[in-house]
Amino acid sequence: MEIYFVIGGLSLITGFLSGLLGIGGGIVLGPLLLYVPPLFGLEPLAMRDVAGLTIIQGLLACLGGILVHRKFQFVSDKLSLCMGTTIFIAAGVGGAASGFIANDILVFIFACLAFAAAILMIKPVRNDPEKPDTATVRFQWSRAVSVASGVGLLGGMVGQGGSFILIPLMIFYVKIPTRIAIGSNLAIVMLSSLAAFISKAATGQIQWIMTIPIVLMVLPFAVLGGYVSSKVSVLWLRRILACLIAAAALWMWFSLLC
Repeated sequence: MEIYFVIGGLSLITGFLSGLLGIGGGIVLGPLLLYVPPLFGLEPLAMRDVAGLTIIQGLLACLGGILVHRKFQFVSDKLSLCMGTTIFIAAGVGGAASGFIANDILVFIFACLAFAAAILMIKPVRNDPEKPDTATVRFQWSRAVSVASGVGLLGGMVGQGGSFILIPLMIFYVKIPTRIAIGSNLAIVMLSSLAAFISKAATGQIQWIMTIPIVLMVLPFAVLGGYVSSKVSVLWLRRILACLIAAAALWMWFSLLC
């Protein structure tokens, strides 16, 4: 019974962060599910079970976050469709090609990209409005497609969604306002999470009984995180996201050394 309370508590945290920062949350929940239960004297969860639970968390967190960010008009449908479709295809290609390159090399490259993305998030951005209008947002489709292709391909190879890297690249390369990048990223990640959910559910890789605390906690706290996000300044959202991305990079480097 204790494991369900632990999963519920961790889901609360990651659900809130997902809504606040526009990320799927798997990069946060995955390590927590692996390392926190043993701290409470519980049996460690199998990696296969962790992967299945993080997919459920990501799907629900994206759904809850989208509901709120769309209410505040921070979700660009054109950007979400363009990058979401691209990353869906690219991740599939990356997954198929993962066997041709050593996984440690891929994870190292991904961690380096994450660390670089964290540094980018600290840089000041000119003309980054607190209340952007999605109707006036313009972007180069070639840049959006190239970013989604690169992150999707590499993410598919290492088994990560890469949403935490997408946001900095959308802000600094595709030139999307921070709030719209955060809101649209949830829609983009939801497409890839849905595909992963279908494949894992069809192959029996999800422990359904363990998803109960995730279902109860993630959706409401993702919604709460979305509301809080609308009240927090763009500068602080970038700073918090930079810290989270840097922590994810450090965790990936740590996983390579252990």
